Amino acid sequence: MSDSTALSPSVTGERADLLAELAGARYFLRFTTRDLTDEEAGRRTTASELCLGGLIKHVTATEAGWAAFIVEGPSALGDFDAMTEEDFARRADEFRMLPGETLAGVLKEYERVAARTDELVVGLPSLDADHPLPKAPWFEPGARWSARRALIHIIAETTQHAGHADIIRESLDGAKSMG
Repeated sequence: MSDSTALSPSVTGERADLLAELAGARYFLRFTTRDLTDEEAGRRTTASELCLGGLIKHVTATEAGWAAFIVEGPSALGDFDAMTEEDFARRADEFRMLPGETLAGVLKEYERVAARTDELVVGLPSLDADHPLPKAPWFEPGARWSARRALIHIIAETTQHAGHADIIRESLDGAKSMG
C-alpha cells in the first residue's frame, strides 16, 4: 500500500487516519486490476454495466469532484437540475472503458487525482470548513458537509467500489483481492 502520510512527516492524528484509510481503500481497488490487459479491464463480467477500468474511472471522477467541493463548494459538483442528456451520457461513460483508453492511463489519472486529494488533506486549514450541498434528489435540502464529511464520503465510495471490483475480477478469472 502507498503511504499517503509520506507527503509530510507532520501529518498525525485524524488527518493521518483519514489518509491511511483512503490509501487502504485505493490499494484494494487498484489491486483488482493487477496483471490485466486493457481488454480484460474493459470486460463486463456480471449483469451490470460495470467493468474494472470503468470503476477506476468512476472513483477517480468521484474523488476529484468531492475534493473540488471541499475547496470550491457546491458549484464543483454541478447542478443536477441543469444536467442535459449529454451530461448523463458523459457520466455513463465513467463506468466503462472507451475506445483508445488504456488501463495504464486510467490508473495514472487515478494516481494523479489521489495525490492531489492527499495534498489537499495535508494542507487544509480545518477539516471543519463546510459548504452547502448542491441541489440533487439524493441530498437532504439545505444540508451542509464539512471537508471531513466529504473525505469520509470519498473513503466510503472507494471502499464500496473496491468490493464491486473484487466481484467483477473474481467473475473474470477467479482472482480475489483477499482470501
